[in-house]
Amino acid sequence: MARTDRPRRRRRDPEGRMALGEHFRELRNRLTISVLAIAVLAVVGWYFYDEIFSFVNAPIVRVAQERGDEAVSLRFQNITEPFAMQLRVAIFSGILLASPIWLWQIWAFLLPGLRRPEKRIALSYFFISIPLFFAGAALAAFTFPRLVAILLGFTPQGAANLPGAQEFLSLWLYFMLAFGLAFLLPVVLVAANQIGILPASVMLRSWRIVLFGILVFSAFMTPDPSAWTMLAMASPVFALFWCAVGISFLMERRRARKNPDRYAGLSPDEATPLT
Repeated sequence: MARTDRPRRRRRDPEGRMALGEHFRELRNRLTISVLAIAVLAVVGWYFYDEIFSFVNAPIVRVAQERGDEAVSLRFQNITEPFAMQLRVAIFSGILLASPIWLWQIWAFLLPGLRRPEKRIALSYFFISIPLFFAGAALAAFTFPRLVAILLGFTPQGAANLPGAQEFLSLWLYFMLAFGLAFLLPVVLVAANQIGILPASVMLRSWRIVLFGILVFSAFMTPDPSAWTMLAMASPVFALFWCAVGISFLMERRRARKNPDRYAGLSPDEATPLT
């Protein structure tokens, strides 16, 4: 009788269940892919560092030229800081450019634990969140030079303004990150509506509170005395809020048509379904 020494392949569980060791191996593989993607794309940030630094430094150079002196410029505190700054820009560029890859690895690790309808919902939110985040970051990068010029304009004549390069870069990165996350507001609102914890009617009644919160957030991020920069930042976020309200109303009408009696027969002490 012929003998076969080939190892048999493990049958795949139709329900997607895995042993603990398999979960750790999958987590290791997805972490490895994410780290490699960030490292590879960080090379792009390192290669284009001069162009990135010129873009970040442009508003400071413009203010210095308008003042006609060199009392406004970025300051490096020691001989190692230029290298540290270039390395930081490269790593941040890698994280930003590789965000679709490592975010997908996170979703792919979590998706097997979801049911088929939940997988479709999670994937739709994933593909919507990526362009919204980049749109917010791009808007922040576009308006950041104006913000810097306004703040440096408060420097009195004859006084020097030498911001630290590391602190200035951190402010720029934080500015982009904050508005990238702010543009995810409609995704969060629609997701909360879909699981049943935030009805569209509540969002509609709370529009004044939401507008106030957006304006306060924009005021902290864009301290422009004329308020034009604040309104330029708040307007698209508030418009996205109304888009989320409209989508939530449409989703509620669709759910009501599919299941008109979903709340019928519930006792006063019984929770409403989340789906």
